Amino acid sequence: MDKAQQQMVIDRFEIIDVFNRYATGVDKRDKEIYRSCFTDELLVNVTGENVEYATEAWIEHAFTMLGNFEKTQHIISNHSIDINGDTADAAAYVQAHHFNKDSKWSVWGNYSNKLTRTPEGWKINSLTLTVEWNETS
Repeated sequence: MDKAQQQMVIDRFEIIDVFNRYATGVDKRDKEIYRSCFTDELLVNVTGENVEYATEAWIEHAFTMLGNFEKTQHIISNHSIDINGDTADAAAYVQAHHFNKDSKWSVWGNYSNKLTRTPEGWKINSLTLTVEWNETS
């Protein structure tokens, strides 16, 4: 394996780690971990519409929405990553379960994110969630 191939493997692991930190930050309600996933400016599409955010504003918005639930569990898998220099397109499946004492809202879908390599590592600059199915119980 040459150095370019080694770097590709390292980059893939680092990008998957961004997805893992994303889920951990959300589920543990840890803004510092969640913030480590993003560039300072962020394009977000979780409703079918692109919205530009300063990342701090997105974090406040996301954590306000999470405040409606006692617990959550985000499971992110089946990563597909295309790296082109210092940018990457990364997709993954997601199952997100949102719990309250007497109810559960589950979402199945996928993330299609764009990332940039920064001095601090890979960061999401565009976050897209496509919901394929959801159910409430």
